[in-house]
Amino acid sequence: MTNIQFIAKQVATTPKNIEATLKLLNEDCTIPFISRYRKDATGNLDEVFIEQIAKLSKEYDVIVKRKDAILKSIDEQNALTPELSKKITESFDLQELEDIYLPYKKKKKTRADVARENGLEPLAQLILAQNKDDVDFLATKFINKNIINEDDALQGARDIVAEWINENIFVRKQLRRLFQRKAIIETKVVKKKAEEEGAKKFSQYFEWSENLSKTPSHRLLAMLRAENEGFVKLKIEVDIDEAYDLIDEIIIKNSNSPSISHVQLAIEDSYKRLLNPAISNEALQEAKAKADVTAINVFATNLGQLLLAPPLGEKRILAIDPGFRSGCKIVCLDEKGDLLYNETIYPHAPQNEDAMAMKKIKSMVNAYAIDAISIGNGTASRETEFFIKKIAFDKPVQVFIVSEAGASVYSASKIARDEFPNYDVTVRGSVSIGRRLSDPLAELVKIDPKAIGVGQYQHDVDQTKLKEELDNTVIRCVNSVGININTASKHLLSYVSGIGEKLAENIVQYRSENGPFEDRKQLKKVPRLGEKAYQQGVAFIRISNAKNPLDNSAVHPEAYSIVEKMAKDLKLSVYDLIANKEKTALIKPENYITPEIGLLTLKDIIKELEKPGLDPRKSAKVFEFDPNVKTIKDVRTGMILPGIVNNITAFGCFVDIGTKESGLVHISQLKAGFVSDVNEVVKLHQHVTVKVVEVDEDRKRIQLTMIL
Repeated sequence: MTNIQFIAKQVATTPKNIEATLKLLNEDCTIPFISRYRKDATGNLDEVFIEQIAKLSKEYDVIVKRKDAILKSIDEQNALTPELSKKITESFDLQELEDIYLPYKKKKKTRADVARENGLEPLAQLILAQNKDDVDFLATKFINKNIINEDDALQGARDIVAEWINENIFVRKQLRRLFQRKAIIETKVVKKKAEEEGAKKFSQYFEWSENLSKTPSHRLLAMLRAENEGFVKLKIEVDIDEAYDLIDEIIIKNSNSPSISHVQLAIEDSYKRLLNPAISNEALQEAKAKADVTAINVFATNLGQLLLAPPLGEKRILAIDPGFRSGCKIVCLDEKGDLLYNETIYPHAPQNEDAMAMKKIKSMVNAYAIDAISIGNGTASRETEFFIKKIAFDKPVQVFIVSEAGASVYSASKIARDEFPNYDVTVRGSVSIGRRLSDPLAELVKIDPKAIGVGQYQHDVDQTKLKEELDNTVIRCVNSVGININTASKHLLSYVSGIGEKLAENIVQYRSENGPFEDRKQLKKVPRLGEKAYQQGVAFIRISNAKNPLDNSAVHPEAYSIVEKMAKDLKLSVYDLIANKEKTALIKPENYITPEIGLLTLKDIIKELEKPGLDPRKSAKVFEFDPNVKTIKDVRTGMILPGIVNNITAFGCFVDIGTKESGLVHISQLKAGFVSDVNEVVKLHQHVTVKVVEVDEDRKRIQLTMIL
């Protein structure tokens, strides 16, 4: 089976599209570039499809490499028969390959190995053959210096039979199917840990049992965390009699044979000692892998929504990191997010310097021509919001509450130290709160996604897969928006298609030495930025007020000549064609097809000419919490409150209603009727109206519903 055939079995597209995609990937083309500018080659595959093809291609390579290693190992043991070689060569299932290899795998000396050394393999063969031989009598012939009596001989022979049963591919396959369908996951509390402080959050799993195949991702990960932290013992089991019956069906050939009792003892031993531990562990690992995928997808979806949250744009912002005793840290930022001024005020207890604080805020708003105020949603957030809204400004100033999740991580990071070497962490954190209002994408890419707090058990899932998926999400978001090369930070530029960290540094260095970029061609002058990197990245960067208006669009320079021809045919300049819907509607894309650029790409070009460089993100909107709700003590059952969705999980969403504790809207309470995916109903940062169903002050939990 070729890699194209392997991928075609799992991806709903044609082998031709897969082959073209693999060719582009092998030519070091990036996924954003392929999905946007090579649609005609791939048959219009989107980024998700292309990522899937890339993953499956790597999976194929892993399988081929493993097959080669297995063939080599068995051959070195002089055990590779033509039949065995064919079986290995034709298999593309890693689990099946490992089953085939199991008898030849180097392992610690087993009980069966000892029995073989003592010459008991012929006796084992007689037992498993289930003929009319009286094996109890024949066992006496195998007594030697290591085998004291016939019971020892029979036990050793059964050890060998148990190992053969364990290595039987059909037995393992059938048991796997049984575990996949009927395995029960069961947890029991570790009594000596039950009263510890951390035990309370896992109390529902102190006595828990359910079908493993139906266990939701979040619940399985919670149980595994409870086990890892020592609060519960966990086991995976199926009905033992059903397992025995299944093995009997494969192994027992003659139930009337004198050796049948020994075969049944070997089956029981094989299952309890070898098969059950291995297959139950496999079942758990498989369920964990599926739970990881679900959790990672939830995290990636949330991260994507967060990164593409509405930006306020180039406005002058006063940002506040609120606090009580330590005061509120204030920074003033210009339109580019550069720090103009910083200050600390103390409007809350114990200092209560609200009159002085009001005067300072009003003075800063006037002195720095502030357009909007950004308040972090942490401690003292609501109190600070009320304080700000009491100030009579000389002009309208919008007030926003923004998530400060990850701001402290950013403020202590190398990126923050490099940006603000002369300021402490409190100032850097406040700057981040302000910048994530003006452009969430540009600011949040500086923070490890795991610190942003929109995941579900992110520290419990496969960290390599998590990082890969989150990196792909960031790359997708950055390239879907397009980046202003003259204002973008090094960190933001590093996510641009084909650029990476080193070239991003070189671009920033070139910009600081030579001034702003005036056209896209200038990119070629950046040290070490070659033709390939230019081809992959140039269309994802934007240059406002460039000499060529197409430099501020998503049109790739390789298509500039086609746009010029379109304009010429309409007797217009390129400048006059751009954003001229009446004229772009007259363009017939089929007239401009070339060997390099096909119909799909041409349709994209015409769409881009209508709205060049359009930011796909919406504009930021002001939101106001209920002024009567500041803490969980103010929340009452039956209240209808405004809220902001601040986290989405597989089982529902969390909504900020203005208290320290976010309320949970379970998936069943999102809307009337069945909901299969939370993201079908809500998005991160969406403004919603909720009703309070239950308040548990002791456990700091608020249950909400959106079915009003």
